[in-house]
Amino acid sequence: MVVYYICSVFVLDFKKGVSIGMFEIGDFVIKANNGICRVDDIGHLDISTVNKERLYFFLTPLNETGTKLYVPADKADNGLRRVITEDEAWQFIDKIPKIAEAWITDDKQREQKYKEAIQSCDPEKLMSIIKNMYARMQKRTAQGKKSTSVDEHFFKIAENNLYTELAFAIGKNKEDMQHIITEKIAEKV
Repeated sequence: MVVYYICSVFVLDFKKGVSIGMFEIGDFVIKANNGICRVDDIGHLDISTVNKERLYFFLTPLNETGTKLYVPADKADNGLRRVITEDEAWQFIDKIPKIAEAWITDDKQREQKYKEAIQSCDPEKLMSIIKNMYARMQKRTAQGKKSTSVDEHFFKIAENNLYTELAFAIGKNKEDMQHIITEKIAEKV
């Protein structure tokens, strides 16, 4: 097996001439379904069914012991991004009261929006649906109803993804992050 060790990779889409990804070994990135991952290596896969010339990011999810992920470098802009910095995390936290909840009445559309927000890894979209789900849960509870399983499922995923990244960025634990965000959500604009 031949693996090329590259300290940094800058992949270009030659048709468009624009950058589509730049990560280095040791960087921490967010992958939509796996959360925070460390870039362990950049190289070619030695598997008979894959193109030997294609570069991959070799990732290890921090919360999935023993799991290895291989993301094509030329597809890294689709569902892979750097973890936000501490400053970016605090700026985001400060603007939480201004983020509108994504109120969607149609059940199928709401579930689709939940999925899209989670796949996007965009903190604002995640917060928007967290606020929506929280408001829906409160409304249903006031009506004597339970939360829907869809709302609960996506609420847990969205909270986990967002709170884990923010906690990682500012060096707090996830429970502290939940408390900080709950206070911010309660603030009036």
